[in-house]
Amino acid sequence: MKKIFLFVAFAATIISCNEKTESTPNTTESKEVKTSESLNIVYIDTEKLMKEYKESVDFETKFTAMSERMQKELENDMRKFQNDVMDLQQNAQSKGMEWAQKREAELGKRQQTLAQKEQNYMKKFQEEAAVDRDSLVTKMKTFIKTYGAEKKYDYVLGTGDASTVLFAKEGSDITEEVLKLMNEAYDKEKTSEIKK
Repeated sequence: MKKIFLFVAFAATIISCNEKTESTPNTTESKEVKTSESLNIVYIDTEKLMKEYKESVDFETKFTAMSERMQKELENDMRKFQNDVMDLQQNAQSKGMEWAQKREAELGKRQQTLAQKEQNYMKKFQEEAAVDRDSLVTKMKTFIKTYGAEKKYDYVLGTGDASTVLFAKEGSDITEEVLKLMNEAYDKEKTSEIKK
């Protein structure tokens, strides 16, 4: 991705150094070449978009609640298991060796079951989150692509953790406008789902 932006920046620099038209050596036709000044380039603060886009917030809320629910259930199971281990330790001598060995075998199986349950929860959580996250990102990219085409932008760049915009003139940031439109579209989508 960085290579693409470096190439675009390099190409823009070269183009801006050339004249507005260039002739090809084999023909007398001239081609119109956009200079960097005539390019319509804007950017979106992707970090802000992810934090304030309502569907993204709902995604975070959903998976935080799912994680907490799974963790609470696992903690309850583990607490019961630990109580049974303590019971075994306290009653092993009074109930005899045979009872203790039988109880220890049961607890060993339960421990394996708990470990498997934890792995299954983690797998389920990761798979569901990945599917929903991919869907969310695809939806956002599609929206931005459509929006950029409608507004006739040459490029829509993104900023955030892996910043690709180091400088932009005033008025190039379209984050608020895109965020507002995406949230309105999401609200309409949620309203139509509720009415179904």
